[in-house]
Amino acid sequence: MKVTAVFDIGKTNKKLFLFDRNLREVYREYTLIPEIQDEDGFPCDNITEIVLWMKKSLNQFLNHEKFKVKAVNFSAYGASFVHLNKEGLPVAPIYSYLKPLPDEILGRFYTTYGDQWKIAKETASPPLAMLNSGLQLYWLKHAKPELFKQIKWSLHLPQYLSYCFTGLPVSDFTSIGCHTMLWNYADNDYHQWVYEEEIDRILAPVVDTDTLVTKNHAGHCIKFGVGIHDS
Repeated sequence: MKVTAVFDIGKTNKKLFLFDRNLREVYREYTLIPEIQDEDGFPCDNITEIVLWMKKSLNQFLNHEKFKVKAVNFSAYGASFVHLNKEGLPVAPIYSYLKPLPDEILGRFYTTYGDQWKIAKETASPPLAMLNSGLQLYWLKHAKPELFKQIKWSLHLPQYLSYCFTGLPVSDFTSIGCHTMLWNYADNDYHQWVYEEEIDRILAPVVDTDTLVTKNHAGHCIKFGVGIHDS
Protein backbone atom coordinates (compact mmCIF):
# COMPACT_ATOMS: atom_id res chain seq x y z
CA MET A 1 0.00 0.00 0.00
CA LYS A 2 1.40 3.39 -1.04
CA VAL A 3 1.13 5.91 1.77
CA THR A 4 1.96 9.49 2.68
CA ALA A 5 3.59 10.08 6.06
CA VAL A 6 2.80 13.23 8.02
CA PHE A 7 4.74 14.26 11.10
CA ASP A 8 2.71 16.55 13.35
CA ILE A 9 4.91 18.13 16.02
CA GLY A 10 2.90 19.69 18.83
CA LYS A 11 4.05 21.19 22.09
CA THR A 12 2.87 18.12 24.00
CA ASN A 13 2.59 15.19 21.61
CA LYS A 14 4.81 14.36 18.66
CA LYS A 15 2.80 12.36 16.13
CA LEU A 16 3.22 10.33 12.95
CA PHE A 17 0.31 9.51 10.66
CA LEU A 18 0.16 7.41 7.52
CA PHE A 19 -2.56 8.10 4.94
CA ASP A 20 -3.53 5.97 1.96
CA ARG A 21 -4.25 7.32 -1.53
CA ASN A 22 -7.80 8.21 -0.48
CA LEU A 23 -6.50 10.19 2.53
CA ARG A 24 -7.75 7.60 4.97
CA GLU A 25 -5.64 7.22 8.09
CA VAL A 26 -4.08 3.76 8.20
CA TYR A 27 -1.54 4.21 11.00
CA ARG A 28 -0.81 6.58 13.87
CA GLU A 29 1.96 6.86 16.43
CA TYR A 30 2.25 9.24 19.39
CA THR A 31 5.29 9.92 21.52
CA LEU A 32 6.30 12.24 24.35
CA ILE A 33 9.78 13.74 24.30
CA PRO A 34 10.87 15.40 27.56
CA GLU A 35 11.76 19.06 27.42
CA ILE A 36 15.22 20.41 28.13
CA GLN A 37 16.28 23.90 29.24
CA ASP A 38 17.76 26.74 27.24
CA GLU A 39 20.83 28.65 28.43
CA ASP A 40 18.62 30.83 30.62
CA GLY A 41 17.07 27.83 32.36
CA PHE A 42 13.70 28.12 30.60
CA PRO A 43 12.03 24.90 29.34
CA CYS A 44 12.16 24.24 25.61
CA ASP A 45 11.65 21.39 23.18
CA ASN A 46 14.52 18.99 22.59
CA ILE A 47 14.84 19.47 18.84
CA THR A 48 17.70 16.96 18.56
CA GLU A 49 15.60 14.15 20.03
CA ILE A 50 12.57 15.15 17.97
CA VAL A 51 14.52 14.84 14.73
CA LEU A 52 16.07 11.52 15.80
CA TRP A 53 12.59 10.16 16.57
CA MET A 54 11.27 11.35 13.20
CA LYS A 55 14.09 9.71 11.25
CA LYS A 56 13.81 6.47 13.20
CA SER A 57 10.03 6.41 12.75
CA LEU A 58 10.25 7.01 9.01
CA ASN A 59 13.00 4.45 8.50
CA GLN A 60 10.93 1.68 10.06
CA PHE A 61 8.49 1.98 7.15
CA LEU A 62 10.95 2.22 4.27
CA ASN A 63 11.13 -1.55 3.86
CA HIS A 64 7.80 -2.35 5.47
CA GLU A 65 5.95 -5.34 4.03
CA LYS A 66 2.58 -3.54 4.09
CA PHE A 67 3.27 0.20 3.70
CA LYS A 68 5.39 1.93 1.05
CA VAL A 69 6.08 5.58 1.90
CA LYS A 70 6.05 7.71 -1.24
CA ALA A 71 5.69 11.18 0.27
CA VAL A 72 6.34 12.92 3.58
CA ASN A 73 5.21 16.25 4.96
CA PHE A 74 5.42 18.10 8.24
CA SER A 75 3.09 20.09 10.45
CA ALA A 76 4.32 21.92 13.53
CA TYR A 77 3.42 24.64 15.96
CA GLY A 78 4.39 28.15 14.98
CA ALA A 79 6.10 31.01 16.77
CA SER A 80 9.35 29.07 16.84
CA PHE A 81 12.59 29.23 14.88
CA VAL A 82 15.55 26.94 14.53
CA HIS A 83 18.73 28.96 13.98
CA LEU A 84 21.40 27.43 11.74
CA ASN A 85 25.01 28.37 11.18
CA LYS A 86 26.80 28.30 7.81
CA GLU A 87 27.41 24.56 8.26
CA GLY A 88 23.66 24.03 8.58
CA LEU A 89 23.79 23.10 12.27
CA PRO A 90 21.61 24.57 15.05
CA VAL A 91 23.45 27.19 17.12
CA ALA A 92 20.76 27.76 19.74
CA PRO A 93 17.90 25.96 21.47
CA ILE A 94 14.42 26.18 20.01
CA TYR A 95 13.30 28.94 22.34
CA SER A 96 9.80 28.48 23.75
CA TYR A 97 7.17 30.99 22.75
CA LEU A 98 6.17 31.00 26.44
CA LYS A 99 9.55 32.46 27.42
CA PRO A 100 9.18 36.04 28.72
CA LEU A 101 10.51 38.74 26.45
CA PRO A 102 12.37 41.45 28.43
CA ASP A 103 10.46 44.71 28.82
CA GLU A 104 13.61 46.54 27.76
CA ILE A 105 13.59 44.79 24.40
CA LEU A 106 9.89 45.40 23.82
CA GLY A 107 10.24 49.04 24.82
CA ARG A 108 13.20 49.50 22.50
CA PHE A 109 11.35 47.93 19.60
CA TYR A 110 8.22 50.06 19.89
CA THR A 111 10.17 53.24 20.63
CA THR A 112 12.05 52.67 17.38
CA TYR A 113 9.23 51.47 15.14
CA GLY A 114 6.08 53.07 16.48
CA ASP A 115 2.75 52.29 18.08
CA GLN A 116 2.22 48.61 18.86
CA TRP A 117 -1.37 48.62 17.61
CA LYS A 118 -0.42 50.25 14.31
CA ILE A 119 2.18 47.53 13.74
CA ALA A 120 -0.30 44.92 14.93
CA LYS A 121 -2.79 46.05 12.29
CA GLU A 122 -0.16 46.14 9.54
CA THR A 123 1.13 42.66 10.36
CA ALA A 124 -2.14 41.03 11.52
CA SER A 125 -0.23 40.19 14.71
CA PRO A 126 -1.61 41.15 18.12
CA PRO A 127 1.25 42.16 20.47
CA LEU A 128 2.07 38.80 22.07
CA ALA A 129 5.80 39.12 22.88
CA MET A 130 7.61 35.82 22.08
CA LEU A 131 4.49 34.54 20.32
CA ASN A 132 5.38 37.17 17.73
CA SER A 133 8.26 35.08 16.48
CA GLY A 134 9.73 37.98 14.53
CA LEU A 135 10.40 39.62 17.87
CA GLN A 136 12.43 36.56 18.84
CA LEU A 137 14.85 37.50 16.08
CA TYR A 138 14.92 41.10 17.25
CA TRP A 139 15.59 39.89 20.81
CA LEU A 140 18.43 37.65 19.68
CA LYS A 141 20.04 40.46 17.70
CA HIS A 142 20.00 42.90 20.59
CA ALA A 143 20.22 40.64 23.66
CA LYS A 144 22.48 37.85 22.34
CA PRO A 145 24.51 39.52 19.55
CA GLU A 146 27.34 36.97 19.54
CA LEU A 147 24.87 34.16 19.01
CA PHE A 148 23.02 36.18 16.38
CA LYS A 149 26.23 36.69 14.40
CA GLN A 150 26.51 32.92 13.95
CA ILE A 151 23.13 32.60 12.23
CA LYS A 152 23.07 31.89 8.51
CA TRP A 153 19.39 30.90 8.38
CA SER A 154 16.52 31.14 10.85
CA LEU A 155 13.96 28.55 9.76
CA HIS A 156 10.43 28.32 11.08
CA LEU A 157 9.98 25.00 12.85
CA PRO A 158 7.87 23.27 10.13
CA GLN A 159 10.44 24.20 7.48
CA TYR A 160 13.32 23.07 9.69
CA LEU A 161 11.74 19.64 10.02
CA SER A 162 11.61 19.41 6.23
CA TYR A 163 15.18 20.75 5.97
CA CYS A 164 16.40 17.83 8.09
CA PHE A 165 15.44 15.51 5.22
CA THR A 166 15.98 17.72 2.16
CA GLY A 167 18.83 20.04 3.13
CA LEU A 168 16.86 22.86 1.47
CA PRO A 169 16.38 26.03 3.60
CA VAL A 170 13.04 27.67 2.74
CA SER A 171 10.26 29.77 4.24
CA ASP A 172 6.54 29.40 3.57
CA PHE A 173 3.64 31.79 3.94
CA THR A 174 1.68 29.76 6.51
CA SER A 175 4.56 30.21 8.95
CA ILE A 176 5.48 33.77 7.96
CA GLY A 177 1.93 35.08 8.12
CA CYS A 178 0.68 33.74 11.43
CA HIS A 179 1.17 36.34 14.21
CA THR A 180 4.91 36.61 13.54
CA MET A 181 4.89 40.42 13.17
CA LEU A 182 7.08 39.90 10.10
CA TRP A 183 4.69 40.43 7.20
CA ASN A 184 3.06 43.68 6.06
CA TYR A 185 -0.20 42.56 4.48
CA ALA A 186 -0.89 45.87 2.73
CA ASP A 187 2.54 45.86 1.07
CA ASN A 188 2.57 42.08 0.50
CA ASP A 189 6.14 42.00 1.73
CA TYR A 190 8.15 41.80 4.91
CA HIS A 191 7.49 44.76 7.19
CA GLN A 192 9.86 47.70 6.98
CA TRP A 193 11.31 47.00 10.43
CA VAL A 194 12.53 43.60 9.17
CA TYR A 195 14.59 45.33 6.48
CA GLU A 196 15.85 48.08 8.77
CA GLU A 197 17.12 45.45 11.22
CA GLU A 198 18.52 43.44 8.27
CA ILE A 199 16.72 40.38 9.57
CA ASP A 200 15.59 39.57 6.03
CA ARG A 201 19.15 38.37 5.39
CA ILE A 202 18.66 35.31 7.63
CA LEU A 203 15.16 34.44 6.39
CA ALA A 204 15.25 31.71 3.76
CA PRO A 205 13.67 32.13 0.30
CA VAL A 206 9.89 31.87 0.27
CA VAL A 207 8.31 28.98 -1.65
CA ASP A 208 4.73 27.88 -2.21
CA THR A 209 3.35 25.72 0.57
CA ASP A 210 2.62 22.88 -1.85
CA THR A 211 6.24 22.71 -3.03
CA LEU A 212 7.65 19.17 -3.18
CA VAL A 213 11.31 18.18 -3.11
CA THR A 214 12.23 14.73 -4.43
CA LYS A 215 15.14 13.20 -2.54
CA ASN A 216 16.82 9.84 -2.22
CA HIS A 217 16.42 8.88 1.42
CA ALA A 218 18.13 5.67 2.55
CA GLY A 219 17.91 4.29 -0.96
CA HIS A 220 14.26 5.27 -1.50
CA CYS A 221 12.94 8.01 -3.79
CA ILE A 222 10.57 10.10 -1.68
CA LYS A 223 8.76 13.39 -2.23
CA PHE A 224 9.12 15.71 0.76
CA GLY A 225 6.87 18.69 1.45
CA VAL A 226 8.25 21.92 2.88
CA GLY A 227 6.08 21.88 6.00
CA ILE A 228 3.06 23.84 7.15
CA HIS A 229 2.15 25.81 10.27
CA ASP A 230 -0.37 23.74 12.21
CA SER A 231 -2.97 26.49 12.60
